[in-house]
Order: sequence, then structure tokens, then C-alpha cells
Amino acid sequence: MSRRRAHVAMIGIPAVSHVLPSLEIIRELVARGHRVTYANDPAVAGLIEATGAEFVPYASVLPVADNDWPEDPVAVMGVFLDDAVQALPQLRAVYDRDPADLYLYDIGAYPARVLAESQGRPLVQLSPTYVGWEGYEEEVAAHLWQLPGADTYRARFTRWLAGCGATTTDMDAFCSRPAHTLATIPEAMQPHADRVDTGTVTFVGPCFGTRADTGAWTRPAGAGKVLLVSLGSAFTHRPEFYRQCLAAYGDLPGWHVVLQIGKYTDPSELGAIASNVEVHSWVPQLAILEQADAFVTHAGMGGSSEGLFTGVPMIAVPQASDQFTNADRLVELGVARRIDTEEATAEALRTALTELAADPEVARRSAQLRAAARAEGGTTRAAGLIEELLG
Repeated sequence: MSRRRAHVAMIGIPAVSHVLPSLEIIRELVARGHRVTYANDPAVAGLIEATGAEFVPYASVLPVADNDWPEDPVAVMGVFLDDAVQALPQLRAVYDRDPADLYLYDIGAYPARVLAESQGRPLVQLSPTYVGWEGYEEEVAAHLWQLPGADTYRARFTRWLAGCGATTTDMDAFCSRPAHTLATIPEAMQPHADRVDTGTVTFVGPCFGTRADTGAWTRPAGAGKVLLVSLGSAFTHRPEFYRQCLAAYGDLPGWHVVLQIGKYTDPSELGAIASNVEVHSWVPQLAILEQADAFVTHAGMGGSSEGLFTGVPMIAVPQASDQFTNADRLVELGVARRIDTEEATAEALRTALTELAADPEVARRSAQLRAAARAEGGTTRAAGLIEELLG
């Protein structure tokens, strides 16, 4: 038990890639005797309730169900603002009458900061991706504000802040790095890590537990080496890519292949499946990676972190957003090969795997980064830092 039982509220968004990094922290806080409420859309209720937290439902308008996100970056920001505006009254209906002692929040959950500021409560951001660094505003954000529609977006955000109850009414200040951030990624994945303000940001590394509730996986008897192929949970309607993987790795001597195709691809689109390949719409990824020898990934931050945490060499095939940057970073770290989707032929995929598996330097770097990721403290350290803020 912790020093005192507190009410900790987590405010999240229903993107699975944003929910999973927080779950073990929540589970640990519950195990330490705290009352934890977790507000999110009912679509992810099952994931949250398995931690022992009290699920608080609110309706989100983020397009995560059909993955129909705008291509324009300013429009994407507008979608998140739309969600915040309509979610805040729903959350106020719960937390104005039952305030938390401390608010945790995902980077996309703006209403959490409003609640914390209006109630005078401490606030901790859980970042499942890289954080800003000294110079980020000039090097990255400034270019965004030059895009068409940016001025309109800024004006709309500012109007919302003026009337929502936040004490920070300047948009740049509100969206900037808060006083306390726990980054749930390996520090090795952070761009310009030497320029991150470690007074406000702590890299606790991937926060994994046993994930017993997500299922187990047993390495088949006689499997020489294991390869996992997964494009995550969102950008998975890639039947041609999966066919190329089957051509590359089907019947590959000494290898057993686990192919996750997601919910958008029908197995009938794949054609013949070799005997050394098992195909699933979903797999317990971390459980497999703990036993795997290589990983074909879309290089989402979650998958990249799991690959580093388990010390598995990777073939990065980025699909969208930060995955291209992540893929390049994995290559820089010496643990991956990058192949863009249009170049992901069977020959290229097989060559990359052969090179990775035979490279002793890749094995050395993978083991080194695995040790570093685990040394960052993960779930236990994150929960301890939250308890320190609770006093």
C-alpha cells in the first residue's frame, strides 16, 4: 500500500496505441491501493476495466473506429479540438462532483488539463511518443503554423480556452510541455534527447507487465527461429504487403512465421498459406516478441518500443505519421532495416531478414538497447513518481 489512498483520474482517447502504454501504470496504481478512474470512449472499456480501474465513459468523436483521419495536419489538429470541445462537458459532469486528487492524461486529451487547472489539482502527462525539445517550436511547430487553416485553428482554440475554465488561456502555453511528463518510450527513440528538459520530462521507458489478460503464445516445437509480422492496429488493410511477406517467408528453412493481418484484411485475400506460417487478425504481440528472433513492424512507437524492450532486430515498413521518423531512428540505432511499402517486394523482405539475422553488430546493439530500456524503470518507476506528486 502507498502512503495514502488517493483518487487518481486518467483521461484518455480511444486510439488503442494510446491506451495500451498507460494500462500497466493504471494497474500498478490500483494494486498500490489507490482509487483510479479512467475516462475514455466505451470502445476501449474492456482494455481499461481489466486493470481494476473504474471505467468512466464519455463519447469521443475521434475517427478511430474506421481510421478515417484527415490527411491535412491542420485538419487532424482540428479533429482533436472538436473532440475536446464536446468531451469536456461530459467529463465535467463526472469530475466536478467527484474531483480527482491528481489527473493523468494522454497527449491528445486536452480536457484533462482544463479539469486540473479549474480544480487546482496536479497534472501529469503520459506521453506514448517523443516529447518536445529545446528548439522544437522553431524547428518543427513554426512550419505547421504556416500551413493553410492554421490561423483559423489557433483562433478557435483560443476562444475555447477563454470560456472553458482553464487558467492557462494562451494556446501556445496550454499546448506546450506541462510541468510533469512521463514519457513511456525508450529514451533511445527520442529525437534530440540531449535537448529535452529533464526537469519536466522523465523517460520511464516502456511500461509493460505480464499482460496475462491479453493472452499467451507458445513457440512451436521444432521452430528454429521465429519471425513476427505486424503492422499494428490501425494501418492494417495491406493485403498485397502480406502476400509479399508470404512469398518471402513462406517455407523459409528454419523459420516459423506469425502474421498478424488486423481486422481490415480478410484471410481469403492472401492466397496459399505455407505450413510454417500462422495467420491471425490479432496476436499477443509482446508475448511473441519475448520469444522471437526478428520483427517486421510498421514502426509505430508502441511496436518500436516493444522491439527495443525485447531486443528483437526489426524490419521497419512505415505506413503513416511518425512511423517514418521512427523507422529512420531504428536504423540509426543499428537494430533495423527500413523498407518502404512500395519497395517491400518478397526479394527485398527476404534479403533484409537474412542480413539482420546474420549481423553480429545488430545482435550486439539489440542486446545493449534492450538492457537500457529495461533499466529506465518502467511501470514501477512511473507509479512511484506519481505517488511522489500525491505527497
